[in-house]
Amino acid sequence: MNQIHRMAALLAISSVPGVASADFINDSKGSLELRNFYFNRDFRQDNARDKAEEWAQGFLLRMESGYTEGRVGVGIDALGMLGLQLDSGEGTAGSGLLPADRSGGSQSEYAKLDVTAKFKASNSTLRIGSLAFRSPIVSSNDSRLLPASFRGALLNVQEIDKLTLQGGQIDRVKANASTDYTEMSANRIGGNSDSFTFAGGDYKLTPELSLGLHYGELEGIYQQHYGTLVYLKPLGEGQSFKTDLRMAKSREDGNFRNIDNTAFGAMFTYTLGGHAFGAGYQRMSGDDPFPYIANSDPYLVNFVQINDFANTDERSWQARYDYNFASMGIPGLTFMTRYMSGDQVQVGNSNGGKEWERDMDLGYVVQSGPLKNLGLKWRNATVRSNFGNDLDENRLILSYSLPLW
Repeated sequence: MNQIHRMAALLAISSVPGVASADFINDSKGSLELRNFYFNRDFRQDNARDKAEEWAQGFLLRMESGYTEGRVGVGIDALGMLGLQLDSGEGTAGSGLLPADRSGGSQSEYAKLDVTAKFKASNSTLRIGSLAFRSPIVSSNDSRLLPASFRGALLNVQEIDKLTLQGGQIDRVKANASTDYTEMSANRIGGNSDSFTFAGGDYKLTPELSLGLHYGELEGIYQQHYGTLVYLKPLGEGQSFKTDLRMAKSREDGNFRNIDNTAFGAMFTYTLGGHAFGAGYQRMSGDDPFPYIANSDPYLVNFVQINDFANTDERSWQARYDYNFASMGIPGLTFMTRYMSGDQVQVGNSNGGKEWERDMDLGYVVQSGPLKNLGLKWRNATVRSNFGNDLDENRLILSYSLPLW
């Protein structure tokens, strides 16, 4: 039956002359992911709406081919997605799970298709089309019912031992609850651009120490240089200490507006068996908040469930605790809690802005048996601020991934 599914899924592609090969077909894989997502955000400040609350079901069909034989291998990936509204009461739309409709509510369903052509030579790959990837300079978001994606080209080069190079260009972004690609803009800064060019590399000096340097330019809006250092020091059996340092310098590109931001972040994590204790610090300097592409994820140590703590002049701290219950003989069960506090935010003519956020994640993934890969996660967050929204939020996510071949 698996062979029938495989051949049916790739029949149209493999019948094209010059495309099909044993590797192209035999290295292919497909999966169906189901996501059941409940989202509730209560607004606690005066003169605000009551809540955003929605429930939706997502279907993600992934098909990835292998590569054709030859000096340059060719392949194709496709991701078909469908989102269905299960519940969205009057006045509770706007959760980010579903697209908005013209009446101020949410659409009952939506679908989108991401297709990517890929090429491989030696240890390097080029992907053209729809892109979902993560890097210090730009990362796609996958925090809602369906993932966001970019449109463009991405080159990964791994021809030199211990050195990984990455570069490319994107011209559009497709938000989580959108079926269309749109122009890019900078979060909190605005503007519109149809080109983000980026390049960078990461080098492993030792098995424990790696350094990275990346550059990105959102044409006409901002330029950004990003440096990283990660050092993981083993301390004996079941123990380690990780240092994660990040620094970015951003300035304007073109005449849109002056931009001046320096972002520094540090995260230290001590692991002991199933326990992990973390402490972080993040500091924004300059006349502007940290710029990044809207509907993407910034590479900041204090970018968490709701906030990024990246306002103008903001400094913030984080305390975090993780526990993996595999140490108690319950593999698949994990727990995380963290607390972030930010102050000195520029609000008007003063630096009196303050905010804090407390997060908790509890998740379990079935490890074996007929329900293997069934996952359940509860995400809870509380936010309080003297310049923004006061929020209480809960997300319940039931997911199941089924390999098709």
